[in-house]
This record gives sequence, C-alpha cells and structure tokens, in this order.
Amino acid sequence: MMAQTLERQPGAAPAVADPRAGKYLTFTLGKEEFGIQVLRVKEIMGVQDITAVPGTPAHLKGVLNLRGKIIPVVDLRLKFELPEAPYTQTTCIIVVQVVQSGEQGMIGLIVDGVSEVLNLNGTEIEDAPDFGEGIETPFVLGIAKTKAGVKILLKIEDILTFQELRGIKELIH
Repeated sequence: MMAQTLERQPGAAPAVADPRAGKYLTFTLGKEEFGIQVLRVKEIMGVQDITAVPGTPAHLKGVLNLRGKIIPVVDLRLKFELPEAPYTQTTCIIVVQVVQSGEQGMIGLIVDGVSEVLNLNGTEIEDAPDFGEGIETPFVLGIAKTKAGVKILLKIEDILTFQELRGIKELIH
C-alpha cells in the first residue's frame, strides 16, 4: 500500500469553515420550519402562565418567572406576522440566551412545536435571498437545504431589536 500525500496547489486558499455550520434546534411555525443554534438554547418548556405587560407590542406576550429570573416571552408567529393560532399540546417555549451590545439576557420564544436537532455543514447552508428593495430580513442567518426540505436559520440576537429588549427591561424593573 502506498502512502498518498495531499499537496495544496500553490496560490490556493485554505478551506475556511462556514461559521454557520453546526447543530440547530428546528421548530415549526405553521407549515414552515426554522432553526436556531443549539448553543443558544437554554431550555425547552411547555407553555406556562405568562404575565402580560401593558404597553408592549402584540408579539411580546409578557414575562414569566423562570427560577427567580424574569424573562420576556415573544410569540414568534406574531413577530413574523403569521396568523395567530391557539396553543396546542405541542406549543412550547424555547428559552434562548441572547447577547446584544455586550449585554446578556434570556428570551422565551413561543413556537408551534420542536422538531429535531440537525447537524448542518457549510455546504448545506445558503445565504438568504435578496427579496428586493424595502424588504429586510436581518434575523435570517441563512437557508438550510436538507433531505426533508428547506429550513430558515435564525440569528436569535436579531429577532428582537436592542431597543425592544431595553424597553422590556425598563417595563419590568
């Protein structure tokens, strides 16, 4: 058996790993599937009592007490302008860690149901398409192509703006 040596062509750039590659928790909202990086997920729980906070947008359902910490809860259906739907047995809250402008916090995301954990490599993830002038999707990290279909990968930090997060903190403190 001969040993083979792999030589890089002169001038060829070394392969760069896609920073978006990794494990994603996938979930559903209506008929669509979304994914968030597993490293951001702290907990998955059933829908619990949420205390409404007056003066907040409709997608901010309120706050809940998670082991002594008050965290804001966002209904992703409403945030993404999907029709409101009644909560079912599969509806759950995904508690995620967010970091914006050096500040850290947790947010609960209400989703229709959790699907699976996918391990995606860089070749399975494409940039979000350009939807044209005036249509922005800052919270879309990329689009994953899997055997089961297309999944929209989310940048969790960009689902709520810093101003929205700061406004929630001011209302609950």
